[in-house]
Amino acid sequence: MAYDETLAERVRDALALEPDVSERKMFGGLCFMVGDHMACGVLKEDLIVRVAPEEHDGLVARPHVRAFDFTGRPVKGMVYVGPDATRADGDLRGWIDRAVAHARTRPRKK
Repeated sequence: MAYDETLAERVRDALALEPDVSERKMFGGLCFMVGDHMACGVLKEDLIVRVAPEEHDGLVARPHVRAFDFTGRPVKGMVYVGPDATRADGDLRGWIDRAVAHARTRPRKK
């Protein structure tokens, strides 16, 4: 299992009304792009969320959240959010809203 299909479907549902969303296979999982930028994704049973770098340390201090370290080196501005923090639809929605808001602050790629 590269990614949790049920979680991916929940993310799709949450992004259904957002304009300019696409999906890409990345990191061995599935990423959701907003405009030209990654907003969030699903890898195994975790949600991946791209956040502002200045929010990173505060977020990884939360339960069930850890630094994104896919290559063994933590990436400031990306976090894994474990299933216990996304089980409730409202919690999942909060993470997705954070990711979309951050992606929309990024300049369009040429």
